This record gives sequence, C-alpha cells and structure tokens, in this order.
Amino acid sequence: MLSFFRPKTVLQDLIPDNHVDIHSHLLPGIDDGARHFEDSLRLTRSLQSFGIAQFITTPHIIHHVWDNTGATIKLKEAATVLELEKHQITIPFRAAAEYMMDDHFVELFKKGDVLTLKANYVLVEMSYINPPIHLYEILFDLQVAGYIPVLAHPERYLFYHNNFEEYLKLKRAGCLFQLNLAAVVGYYGEEITKVAEKLLQKGMYNFVGSDVHHDNHVAAFEKKVRLKDLTPLREIITNNQFFKLDPSIPTL
Repeated sequence: MLSFFRPKTVLQDLIPDNHVDIHSHLLPGIDDGARHFEDSLRLTRSLQSFGIAQFITTPHIIHHVWDNTGATIKLKEAATVLELEKHQITIPFRAAAEYMMDDHFVELFKKGDVLTLKANYVLVEMSYINPPIHLYEILFDLQVAGYIPVLAHPERYLFYHNNFEEYLKLKRAGCLFQLNLAAVVGYYGEEITKVAEKLLQKGMYNFVGSDVHHDNHVAAFEKKVRLKDLTPLREIITNNQFFKLDPSIPTL
C-alpha cells in the first residue's frame, strides 16, 4: 500500500546531463517564441540548468503566418550563436525548423530546401484544428523525397483523441513521434496528459522535445510528472542522444 504514496518525480530531474533538445523556439524575433535576444539568453540558460547541453532549435515555417526560409533562419542562427558566445555560452546550438504540413511545405521538400534535425530527419506539425486533407499523400511524397518525418507533439491533436486508430495509421505511414515534455506534467490539460501516457505505454513515441517558447514552458519543468510508470518516458528521453551533434563539425 505504501507504493501509492511515493512522491512524484519533478520533470527536470528526469533530464540527464548532456541531453539534446530537438524542439524549441529560441531564435529571437522569428516566430512566436523568443521575442528578443534577452529572451533567448534567459531561456537557453534555464534549459542548460536542467541538463540540456545541445540545442537544435526549430522556428516555425508556416506559409502566410511565419514566412521563414532556410536562409533567413540560418542568418538568425549565426547572429544568435555569436551573441550567446559573448555571454560565455559555447554549447552546440543549431537551427532546423518545424514545418507545417501544407502545400508550401510540399514545394520545399520537393526542391530539397529543408532544414533537418539531423541527416534526413525533418520535424513536422499540423494544424490543431484539423489534419491536412492530403496528409497521407504528403507523408508518402516526403519519404519518397528521402526524408523521415518526425511529428511534433501528436498528443496535442485533439481530433485524434477519440480515434486512437489514427495514431496507429500515422505510425504505419512512417511517422516518428516526438513528445512535448510539458504534456506529462499537465501543462496542456488533463486530457492531453492522458493521451500522452497512453501513447507512451504503447511504445509509440520515439523522441522528446521541450517546445519551449517562453518562461511558462520553462516553469513546467519544475512541476511533478503525472505518469504512473516513468520507464517509457525515461527510454525516449535517452533516445534523443541520437541527435547529438559532432563537436568536430562546425555548427554554422
């Protein structure tokens, strides 16, 4: 009976030293994440304090909303890295992107104009209102073009919550899943936490990400994890080492 009264684990205590974060919005003034460099600096330092030692930050590319390009993102990355170095932050810090799966994205990957997390792994998302009409065609064509889709925060797509078969269909279609860590502490609501727990228990996640945009997201790491079994979460946190950046390769 005493097992029921074991203290809950705080999320930040699950982050190992030298963790690689593959999803965040730390570049300043480029999307709905950090607004100014001061924000980027504060957020980066906070995440470092939890054990994160390498960053692959992922600004949105959403046509007619956040019209970022690979070129503008890389310029912002270069400027941000220089500023971080002035503040004695010299850890690997690289930018990829989080792509909305729409017609514009299709144009980009067919031209090979995609910023990847590593090699051919590309972070993708969909609208929170509904999936793309041609979702599975997009996923098929993306893989034909040589890319592997990593779907950001599948637990947050409410339209799948009552039809779990759709998650299985996405996996069969070649999607890897990335969990938003804040989901396991209830940041997005109880229902999303329950879906995240179910996906974890079924072994459907591959990686994790902070998806940090602002200080409230950082504060979520100080909250207690609401899962009954931490083992699947620990395993996928460890999987992020796959994205470890080779220190011998320049970040720019």
